Amino acid sequence: MAATATDVVLDIPAPDFRLPATDGKTYALADVAGENGTVIVFICNHCPYVKAVIDRLVADARVLAADGIGFAAICSNDATDYPDDSFANMKRFALAHKFPFPYLHDESQAVARAYGAVCTPDYFGYDKGRKLKYRGRLDEGRTEPPPKGARRELVEAMRSIAATGVAPKDQIPSVGCSIKWKAA
Repeated sequence: MAATATDVVLDIPAPDFRLPATDGKTYALADVAGENGTVIVFICNHCPYVKAVIDRLVADARVLAADGIGFAAICSNDATDYPDDSFANMKRFALAHKFPFPYLHDESQAVARAYGAVCTPDYFGYDKGRKLKYRGRLDEGRTEPPPKGARRELVEAMRSIAATGVAPKDQIPSVGCSIKWKAA
């Protein structure tokens, strides 16, 4: 079932975290933050929305890194009920798509809850002061590629935030699979 981010409140600080990554290291927010801003995106391995955007996401992360914008992906899905999203499969997914950024495992789901993440993919763009400025989408592609000539919305927004501190007023929320929460 598709889910969309709602009730976006901008200018709130990025919640800190300390999570294990597929590269064997552990990262905090400060470790992934860029000099000019930071993108935190919640993804998983099995979602058709993530699978459809993953190569564009990786390409855009490389572009943003060249602009001094840090990037990290977090998987918070319940791997017991969704074994495709296990830590071992996260490692395979990151290698297969040549992630140039840390892919972090939020087994407790505490980080997803702190951020208010609701779907995969779910994008959070922060300025250099780590205040939320963008809660939109990568581009207009969903489970199919975007039309030729489509805007690179995340890249454009983060470049604007890095240069001026201001994000576009019109931010179209990301759509994706709901985060697979653990039973209470």
